[in-house]
This record gives sequence, C-alpha cells and structure tokens, in this order.
Amino acid sequence: MKNLENPTRTEREELLRRCEDTNFAHYHWQDSGSDPDEIRGKLRSFASAFGLRIAERHRSAGEAGIVALQPSQEPGKRGYIPYSTRAMNWHTDGYYNAPDHLISAFVLHCVRQAGSGGTNQILDPEIAYIRLRDADPAYLKALMHPEAMTIPENRENDGSIRPASVGPVFYPDAETGRLQMRYTARTRSIHWRDDPATLEAAEFLRDLLEKGDPLAHEVRLSAGQGILNNNVLHNRTAFGPEDGERSNRLIFRVRFLNRIGRKPQ
Repeated sequence: MKNLENPTRTEREELLRRCEDTNFAHYHWQDSGSDPDEIRGKLRSFASAFGLRIAERHRSAGEAGIVALQPSQEPGKRGYIPYSTRAMNWHTDGYYNAPDHLISAFVLHCVRQAGSGGTNQILDPEIAYIRLRDADPAYLKALMHPEAMTIPENRENDGSIRPASVGPVFYPDAETGRLQMRYTARTRSIHWRDDPATLEAAEFLRDLLEKGDPLAHEVRLSAGQGILNNNVLHNRTAFGPEDGERSNRLIFRVRFLNRIGRKPQ
C-alpha cells in the first residue's frame, strides 16, 4: 500500500477478500514511516476504512486506543510477556475479556523489527474447528459450552481487579454469525470445565498447536508490515536485541469489537 491511512478501493477489496477467505491478511505499507505518533494516527484511519470499532480499554492503550508492544520495565508492564523478549504461546487476543467486551479483530503493525526472532505463527480458528470436529464432534460441543474456559480474576499493580472471565472457546459472532474463538494455551491461571470431553478437547487442541498444522502461516513482520485479522490464533517466538544492545522492536496492536468489513456508508 502506498498510503496506510487511505488504502485504495482495490487494496481494500483485496484485504477484505483475504480476511473473508482465511480470516487474516498480511499487508505492506511502502513508506513504512518512523514517527510512532504519526503511525498511530494512520492506523486509526486504516481501521476506519474497514468499519472497525477500536476496543482497547487496556492500561497501556493511551488516548489513541493503540498499545505499543515492546520490552519495558514500566509499572503495569513489567512481568507481562507481551512487554518482554520472551516467546508467547498460542492464543487469541482478549481471551480474558468480559463477555460484553469480546475482541473480534485486531491489527499488528510493525514499526521496528527485532534484530532476530519475533516470528508469528498464525492459524485460522476455522481450521482448528475443523480439526476438532474431524477428531470427535463431542469436542466441539464441549468447547462451545458457556462455561468451557475460565480465566481467574487478576489483581493489577495499581490494586484494581480484572474479574474472572467465563465463557466458551468457540462461539458465533453476535453481528455476523461467523465463527469466533476465545483461547489460550497457557496451563497456569486457567480453569477448564471439569468434564471428560472438555478436558480431552483442551488437550487435543493444545497438542495440535504444539505439533503444528500444515495450514498454519509463519510471518516475521518488518517495518511497515502488518497483519489485519479476525482474531486468529497466533503465537510469537522469542526475539533478540540489535548488536548486543537492548531490543528496539516495536509493534503496535489495535483491537476491535467487530469483525473486518466494509466501512458503513
């Protein structure tokens, strides 16, 4: 794309087509930019071109509703994996959100690439659904139960409490009916519904992601590149610094309440 803030009709249609077919699209902004504040503004315009409603209430989102993912020791970020150089396991975004604030789409946009590593793997949730269905339809019934997965409450450094999040793994999008997914492969601070089908389904899905799926995609974003998607399953490899110094990697994340679509007229 020549203009991130104003993609052409052809560019919008192609990104829409890819998101319709596979739930994600990998884009490349030719300019790439270097001013983080300017890029934030352009990303808001980019989101608007697809009718997306920014959902970030995150402590690190700032006024623009955009989170800067980079290594940090700031209070509220220290100790959380997204703000470290460590690998991140498979998950969808906002899996700990309340049922009335579910994340349906997000953008990852690279401002500065890591010296090494920082690769994302991506898997369309519809593929995961099919793998589970083919293995045992009972797995899907279990993971669509309204109490299938619980993320316990979490006390923030400022003393505020994020309430426990209880809900299904797979569910229909409220506006479109399309499949959405809420998931994390974490093994601590998570409770699965205590019945055999749910526990077996969770284990099957975790093993599937760990072993790798032939339809998973691998992307290492460079400056100006991004991923527009309907909250796909994804992970991140660990990444290293540049020339032995602290890593300068910077990724902007923007989350949305609705799926990717055409801007309302």
